[in-house]
Amino acid sequence: MKLKTLKLKNFRCYKDEISIDLCDLTAFVGKNDIGKSCIMEALDIFFNDGKGSIKIDKQDINKQAAADGDTDIYISACFEELPDRIVIDVTNETTLQSEFLLNSNQQLEIIKKFPNAGAVKVFVKAYHPTNAQCADLLQKKDTDLRRIIEHENIRCEDRTRNAVMRTAIWNHYTADLRCSETEIDISKGDTKSIWGKLQEFLPLYSLFKSDRENSDSDSEVQDPLMESVKQILRDATLQQKLNEIANEIRTNLNDVSTRTLQKLREMDPLIAASLNPVIPTTESLKWADVFKNVRISGDNDIPINKRGSGVKRLVLLNFFRAEAERRRGQRNCASIIYAIEEPETSQHTEYQKKLIKALIDLASEPNTQIIITTHSAALVKELQFENLRLISVDGGIRMVKSVEAGQLPYPSLNEVNFQAFSEISEEYHNELYGFIEAEGQLSAFKTGKPTIRYQRQTNGNLIDEQKILTEYIRNQIHHPENTLNQRYTSEQLSQSICLMRDFINVYRQPETNNP
Repeated sequence: MKLKTLKLKNFRCYKDEISIDLCDLTAFVGKNDIGKSCIMEALDIFFNDGKGSIKIDKQDINKQAAADGDTDIYISACFEELPDRIVIDVTNETTLQSEFLLNSNQQLEIIKKFPNAGAVKVFVKAYHPTNAQCADLLQKKDTDLRRIIEHENIRCEDRTRNAVMRTAIWNHYTADLRCSETEIDISKGDTKSIWGKLQEFLPLYSLFKSDRENSDSDSEVQDPLMESVKQILRDATLQQKLNEIANEIRTNLNDVSTRTLQKLREMDPLIAASLNPVIPTTESLKWADVFKNVRISGDNDIPINKRGSGVKRLVLLNFFRAEAERRRGQRNCASIIYAIEEPETSQHTEYQKKLIKALIDLASEPNTQIIITTHSAALVKELQFENLRLISVDGGIRMVKSVEAGQLPYPSLNEVNFQAFSEISEEYHNELYGFIEAEGQLSAFKTGKPTIRYQRQTNGNLIDEQKILTEYIRNQIHHPENTLNQRYTSEQLSQSICLMRDFINVYRQPETNNP
């Protein structure tokens, strides 16, 4: 299954329900404390039920919602690319569509509700029959279904399979199903088995936290192979072989100790009688200690924990990926979601580019999704508009918007970086100036703006000109060899960018200024 949409309500900074679309590779960008990590951690709570990195508690309830008396947290997920067939009761094979378990968009929508951040309740939101004659069939036992069929004289080819009987009843009322969006509780009673079956198809979700320990004391950083040894030794077949080895060694040790004591009795029976061989049991053997010195090392046998923080984090990130793949195999999951907070942390710009290229390639593999958060403008520039989600607050309302070419005043990843990180750059300044110039609006833009003295030398002559701030900066960008003028500051660059953005907003939306 593929995660298509996440919905949050009353979870931390997200009070009103917000719907967030996801794709094969989704990157959340925005300022600090804007709500990026909330999304990643909500997904961890949804998929791992508190057994992953994050556990839900009362501090996760949105403060305003709690003040209003609404203390139910909602985390919902909509899925596409659904299984063709599924067994939801005993061995009766059926489909999600024929059981009316899909929403109006033909998606599987699972809602997890946490009353007062307590025990979870699970619902499927589905476009489901509400006619009292054929509603709630999923909650009914086989005897109840047969009773309906007999009472209504409904034709049914097989009265031993619940799925067949439900379909026969729904077909009987086809003209009067009265379907509407309904929340079906699948966390209790007879419908609990439905949730158990659905869980088998959910993607494996693995979260790599940005604040994950990355010090010499971290056992995984010291060497990921140490953790791998523990996992390998848990294998049942290998355990049997190790037990056979231990038993053979114990037999030989017993033989040696017995013969030794026999010889000792010949010389001093009293001493021999006071001695007993002590041989550890198989269960007490610590096989992991045999391999405690395994490690990954580099040139000159330098261990991982003595390398730079960027290298350590890169190794740890890929150990995370390898472990997620192993867990995926253990659970026999068809799909996997890697969630990585700030993959650029401690990485040189060139490594950031290589890393995002690797993640892009990984996201193109079947049944694989990547979700990241980032503060790296360099990383953003390696992505497409369709990958980006910009988180912002407007009038106190938190929004998660898709970023599309043409949606913003100028279709540029530099624009995304400006909005997400307040990044100012000469490249973005050039793009905005070029857009205004291409639209034939330079004269209008310059009208009424104060000017700055600008000097240049032509054919040995010193020429004085008056230029507005934007032109002053543009000339310096394109003519760095001209050192006659005071270099513009970052504050002036930001001021000029904002002036151009404001002008473009007015120019592109004249109807809002002409009532």
